[in-house]
Order: sequence, then structure tokens, then C-alpha cells
Amino acid sequence: MSDRSLRRPWLAALLALLVTGLGHAYLRRWARALGWYLAVAAAVFLFVPDGTVTAAFSGNPPPVRDVAPAAAVVGASVIDAYVAAHRNNREYERERDAARAAGAPGASVGVDGDPDEASADATADAEADGTVRCPECGKETDPTVDFCQWCAEPLGGEGGS
Repeated sequence: MSDRSLRRPWLAALLALLVTGLGHAYLRRWARALGWYLAVAAAVFLFVPDGTVTAAFSGNPPPVRDVAPAAAVVGASVIDAYVAAHRNNREYERERDAARAAGAPGASVGVDGDPDEASADATADAEADGTVRCPECGKETDPTVDFCQWCAEPLGGEGGS
């Protein structure tokens, strides 16, 4: 499976509302985060009068029609972050279901994508398939590397390459 995990759409939307691009950064969509940030900056620079920005920073509420272009871009960013989070979750579930159908080791994860929430039977099956558990944190690790990707502790000779 990929490094994709379940994300909270409401949190992505809230973060995008607080700071444009932050919701997309939460989703690890870096180019989109930068693009939305630059789009709002361009809308403010091109369409919002200079006096409006100065008045807003001095505490005077600006007229709605002056900030409407920037507010529209922020609104579009919030909606896009929410939709992107839902799309991410659907892709994650498809990958998880495909891995389970293929019988891939390590495909048994909990509700939120946390390996600690997997059932005990599935964990026992995974260990029988040759997976490695970190002696420090106990989580399932990649047997091709010699450190735990969860806690960064060295695995020693337990299954590292």
C-alpha cells in the first residue's frame, strides 16, 4: 500500500479557512497548497484596493464588496480541501480493499489506518508471513530496512537488510 492514510475532511476545510493552503498541506498536497496560497495573494494584490488592506489591519472593517474577490478564492480553497480529503479517503479505502483481496501481508489495519488497531488474528497471520515487529514500539515494520519507520529505532539483526 502507499503512504496514504485517512484524513478528516472537516479538519482540512477548517485549516484551509484559517490559512489558505494549510488544509491542502494537511493532506500533503504541497503543490496545491502553494497554488491556493498564491491564488489568494494574487486576488488580494490584483482585486482588493490598497486602502482596504490598510483599513483591515488598523481594525476598521472593510466593505464586503472590496474583499469579495479574495473571499471567493478562500471559499473555493475550503471546498477544494474538503473534496480532496474525501477523494483521498476513497482512494485509501480502495487500496486497502485491494490489498486485503490480494492477501497482502500488513493489509490488516484498524479503522483509522492505525496498525495498532488491527485484530489479534490478523497480526498473528502477518507475523507468520515473515513481517517484523519493532522491539521498541511493537509496531509492524518494513523488513527491508534496518530501522523502525515509526519510532526510528534500529532493528539490529531482527530483519533488517
